[in-house]
Amino acid sequence: MNFFVKFWGTRGSIPTPGSLTQVFGGNTPCIELRVDDALFVCDGGSGLRELGLDLLRRGKSPVVAHMFFSHAHWDHIQGFPFFVPAFLKDSSLIIYGTSPGDTKFHKLLSGQMESDYFPVAFGDLGARVAPDDLGQAGKRIAGVEVRAIAQLHHGPSYGYSFEKDGRKVVYATDNELDLELENAAEVAADPDLLRHAPRRYVEFCQGARLLIADGQYTDAEYANKRTWGHPRATTCVDLAIQAGVEQLAITHHDPLQSDDKVREKIEACRARAQRLGGKVQVFGAREGMELKID
Repeated sequence: MNFFVKFWGTRGSIPTPGSLTQVFGGNTPCIELRVDDALFVCDGGSGLRELGLDLLRRGKSPVVAHMFFSHAHWDHIQGFPFFVPAFLKDSSLIIYGTSPGDTKFHKLLSGQMESDYFPVAFGDLGARVAPDDLGQAGKRIAGVEVRAIAQLHHGPSYGYSFEKDGRKVVYATDNELDLELENAAEVAADPDLLRHAPRRYVEFCQGARLLIADGQYTDAEYANKRTWGHPRATTCVDLAIQAGVEQLAITHHDPLQSDDKVREKIEACRARAQRLGGKVQVFGAREGMELKID
């Protein structure tokens, strides 16, 4: 079995092109997962445009993409109208909801292409763009078990797990873990304590080879951004340790963080993992990075 993950957009909130973001990238969220011949796409930020162009360069025709959205805030859907395979008549894009009969993401994608916002109507796309859902407890798609979990974010948002033959990847962005800690009072008094993530998150991420998690803020930044919908990156480390995750990719970097600031954030996360005795490998997600899940 071949299982690959590639990052096409790792920035949160708004695209940030420029000299200060060349290493980790300035495109908003988009992750590609390839499991054998099946293509899964998580989020459709501005990075989705780059993915679409690359699929054509690979000679991928027709393109069949199973698409999952954490939520419909603009930075997670703004790339969809520029996803070239959506304009090709032989392409097939399946937009998944998280519960039986849920078509909200399909509807919201079409809404942003109304004439007030975009010159091409959703109905004029050449591809077959169809809604589907994950049912009550997940769905087996092309041999991959896919599940969703509701997260704490304005909206809300959803995390997704993809698992086949014991290899598991979790995509969990836009989730303010810090507001749901089970030992919040103790952590407020001593931030160095292990922060106990809600049991349902720990179970959802349990044993993942790779956890791709929203780590938008440093500890110092979070002091002024509480309730904005994103966690401290260091709190993601605690979740990964509790869930026995092998690798943690910190993503959704704040638009005000330069490459140097992102590096500092990741070093703080690594230091925390070492201090807490965790074995998880921590790194900063960057555009163009591709991982093979063994």
